[in-house]
Amino acid sequence: MDTKQPTEQQRSAAERRRELLEAADRVVLRDGPGASMNAIASEAGITKPILYRHFGDKGGLYRALAKRHTDALLSALRAALDAPAEDRRQRVEATLDTYLAAIEARPQVYRFLMHPAEGVSPAEPTPDSTGDQGFDVGRHSAPLLRRLGEELAQVIAERVDLGPGSEQLARVWGHGIVGMMHAAGDWWLGERPCTREQLVHSLADLLWGRLGEFPDRTGGPRF
Repeated sequence: MDTKQPTEQQRSAAERRRELLEAADRVVLRDGPGASMNAIASEAGITKPILYRHFGDKGGLYRALAKRHTDALLSALRAALDAPAEDRRQRVEATLDTYLAAIEARPQVYRFLMHPAEGVSPAEPTPDSTGDQGFDVGRHSAPLLRRLGEELAQVIAERVDLGPGSEQLARVWGHGIVGMMHAAGDWWLGERPCTREQLVHSLADLLWGRLGEFPDRTGGPRF
């Protein structure tokens, strides 16, 4: 068996894919929604056909980046929920703040994932086979938000005793909270009408009505 270190050509596909995603991240941080496959290929030091070989088209690259960033965001949200806190209200505020801090820290990444490039209509047909124009961001961002909603619903169900019909109620609340965070965060990021702390407090006030009435699940993790 050859025990030599693998050459550049022998590196695993997973490692190569990770490096390409990191190159794509750098371009997205610089160019935001205008990030192109040409620019990403150039940043990675490869040709565009090689980039297509790994991701298929811009939609494939988008989905890979979305999973990468959604995984990181979900990990941060769960950490906020599991961190020591005096009460449930504090956990709610910490979770809201974690989401808003994430989109504030990397606004170009957020805009790439959630908004089409300026001047390109989501319904505009692709002019060639590159998949680099007419990219329907909305079609791809919706599954990202649905995934966040389902994950949050699971967290709510684990931490709060909602009584009869708890699974359905947890899903309604999970998707509703994600929709609220997304819409409010999108507006706030664009206009900055208040501080992040003020927005967190106001959103927590809105959420706190009925959520604060239910008891935590006995013996389970607290929300």
